[in-house]
Amino acid sequence: MTQYQVACFGEVLWDILPDKALPGGAPMNVAYHLQKLSVPVAMISSIGNDEPGQTLLEILKQYQLTTDYIQTDPVHETGKVYARPSSDNPLEMKYEIIQPVAWDYISFTSSLRELAQQTGDTFLVFGSLAARNIDSRQTLLSLLKGNRTFILDINLRPPHFDQELLVELLHHCHILKLNETELSIIGDWHQWPDNMEAKVKALSTQYAIPTIIVTLGEKGAALLKGGKFYQHPGYPVKVADTIGSGDAFLAGYLYSTIKKYDPSDSLAFSCALGALVASYQGGCPDYQKTEITTLIAAHK
Repeated sequence: MTQYQVACFGEVLWDILPDKALPGGAPMNVAYHLQKLSVPVAMISSIGNDEPGQTLLEILKQYQLTTDYIQTDPVHETGKVYARPSSDNPLEMKYEIIQPVAWDYISFTSSLRELAQQTGDTFLVFGSLAARNIDSRQTLLSLLKGNRTFILDINLRPPHFDQELLVELLHHCHILKLNETELSIIGDWHQWPDNMEAKVKALSTQYAIPTIIVTLGEKGAALLKGGKFYQHPGYPVKVADTIGSGDAFLAGYLYSTIKKYDPSDSLAFSCALGALVASYQGGCPDYQKTEITTLIAAHK
């Protein structure tokens, strides 16, 4: 069986924009960027037995991602998300996520059991969205009994989550990635102070999460690791759209963690990849790894 250093669990879908349709889904975007960075990665999901699903499979193959763990649902259609620019900020997107769809019904198969039991320096990336339905949630919880380091990219999309579900997922992760708004939502449950660093440290203590990353949009990102707090101001770019920039950031963080970067350099690399993707249209643009290092060097 092929050894995959990272497995990404959850939604593969079509982002239906006002003028086009693009392949998407946060875990698939993460997998795409890891593959671009030459990290062995497996995508775990489900598509419908339909033309949009078959097209997605072909695109995954073009991305050189394995389709061995993409299931085909004979009943439910391939996922779709209708994305529209926000009226408050045209660079931000509003999402209507169709439910139920094929990725709500991912089954725990024997091949997934084998994947979960792979040992070594391995990781599993998951989010809250793919746990909205009991079928995929049970499969995810089974995967979370495996041997990997578990990374929760919390990715809150109202109304597809509740506090009980999130608390359960928070108790299962070793690395948590979230944005300022998501940090505020969790902080409000516990009435933590408004100070970001204090809130992150309280979150780490409450749920025994050793590593927490907070993305701050154009203001960069913050990282709590080994009890120390780091911040990076980000990189100025001309933004095309913000679709998938947070997913690219997470892929950059995983890559730099696997490569044993120190926390400051890891944060810089992650911010650079997130900014680079924001300068392109769509969550899975074609780019060269050298563009990341060029961006970092230009702003040292």
